[in-house]
Amino acid sequence: MIQKIDYRLPLILIGGFLFQFLFWDEFLGLNLLLYSLFVFAITFTDKQIPFHKTKLYTAIPHLAIAIYVTYNNSVLAIITWFITLLVFLGAAHFVMLKSATTALVWGFLQVISGPSGIIGKLRATKIGKVNIKPVLKPIKYIVMPLLMVIIFCSLYSLANPIFAKYVNAVNVELSRFFSSIFRFLFVDISFAKLFIITLGCCITAGIMVTVKSNLLEDIEIKETDELTRKRRSNKSNLLFEDFRALFAGSQTKKLLALKTENIIGIISFVALNILLLFLNGIDVSTLWLNNNVNAGKDFSAELHDGTNTLIFSIVIAMLIVVYFFSGNLNFYSKNKFIKALAYVWIAQNAFLVLSVFHRDYDYIFYHGLTHKRIGVAVFATLSMIGLLTVYLKIARQRTIFFLYRINSKVWYVLLVVLSFVNWDVLIVRYNFANADKIGVDVDHLMSFSDKTLPLLVENRELLLKHAVIEAEKDWSSHDELTAEVDSVATGVAVVTTQGTNAAPPLSKAERKALAIKSAKETFNQRMDNKIEWFLEKQKTGSWLSFSYVEWEAAESF
Repeated sequence: MIQKIDYRLPLILIGGFLFQFLFWDEFLGLNLLLYSLFVFAITFTDKQIPFHKTKLYTAIPHLAIAIYVTYNNSVLAIITWFITLLVFLGAAHFVMLKSATTALVWGFLQVISGPSGIIGKLRATKIGKVNIKPVLKPIKYIVMPLLMVIIFCSLYSLANPIFAKYVNAVNVELSRFFSSIFRFLFVDISFAKLFIITLGCCITAGIMVTVKSNLLEDIEIKETDELTRKRRSNKSNLLFEDFRALFAGSQTKKLLALKTENIIGIISFVALNILLLFLNGIDVSTLWLNNNVNAGKDFSAELHDGTNTLIFSIVIAMLIVVYFFSGNLNFYSKNKFIKALAYVWIAQNAFLVLSVFHRDYDYIFYHGLTHKRIGVAVFATLSMIGLLTVYLKIARQRTIFFLYRINSKVWYVLLVVLSFVNWDVLIVRYNFANADKIGVDVDHLMSFSDKTLPLLVENRELLLKHAVIEAEKDWSSHDELTAEVDSVATGVAVVTTQGTNAAPPLSKAERKALAIKSAKETFNQRMDNKIEWFLEKQKTGSWLSFSYVEWEAAESF
């Protein structure tokens, strides 16, 4: 029987050429949306990738972010585009996955499995009576040894300079040899373009051909949110059972095991609550009830210390709760007191999160917005949601998998939502609007993406004014040293130029005027260069690189 060519092979080749067409010498923008539409076309029409609700639910946020990238191709939006694509691919190929994080992992494995998928399809293909499988069979005897030789050559080159010299010489000769063959066979195509086409083929194959493994899917099928009571086995080798044996000794094998665990838990939570109560008490007196907050306060150190404490506390809270409430203690009839203590500890951790919010707000109020301060607020929000899920785990007797599934979904949703905000423009606009209160950090405002250029040009005079103020401060701080150096130089000049008409030393006012003039020229040159570079950048990409916000900024000039 003559086997037809697998229809996926031409699609893989088309995908490679489309990938090269969309992304060669282009910036990321409209081309990401076009590639997303191509991915949807091949995944939703492929009968071997079944349609299901999760596939649709993960496709919607990816399509939304792909459309948004054509409006604002920010770094966060582009990163989210890749993440949502991987989550979509993982969910599309593996129906039974229940968490976004696991789908992300399998989506990544899908993409990197492209070469294996191509080889698999080629091995199963016949053209007439010609079977391609014997031609591809020797590849498996070459690829792995070659890969290992390359890896160890790189390692040995780092360890021995003489060996590295020989390896470099061999690499040069091999590159010349293959380049000459390539130029002979492909006159009108560059090696870089061929590489991009090959990469596109591999990615397309990874998108279409399902990985032949259901390891994580099989694991997640068995996991549930509902915690069930299980008889404890004396032969148990679980990690938490080993810890219980460490603390409770032989009691873990007796009927008093739950009572022992309950007492240990009560003592632990009482101690932890007292410790955290002392920390929160300090925050109440120095942060919440202190009205003498001023702009000269070291907000940075306090915020970072508070955030580090928050990270440590939340991690410990999760581990402690998982330890005590992962087993039959949830069903112990006398566990009400330990549950109450756990709730109090969660509430105290929530207050710790609120203190971080307070410090972050004060920092923004007196010194303006930055990406890091927004990041602290986002992390504190995730921590608060994490504490809520920990509370639900105890109150509703949920499993560890419940924490993993819910929190990964929250992180994923929050990432997608936050990607629809033009943070650079928001930060710059806020800082300019509150310039009288927080001042103007010229270097910080000039460091944002090109989308903020219209705002910078609109407030150019304000930036110039503060650039001069900063130059005056720097000049004043170095004035004494400069004057001392000038006096020494003047003395030397008098000795060495006696009888000549030496120029008199500059006065303090003249030196200050020169410093201000230099600061103005430096700032104006910096701003003009930034605008010129942006306009030149707009000429390099085609319509495939289109992004509305950047186009609007270019039109404003």
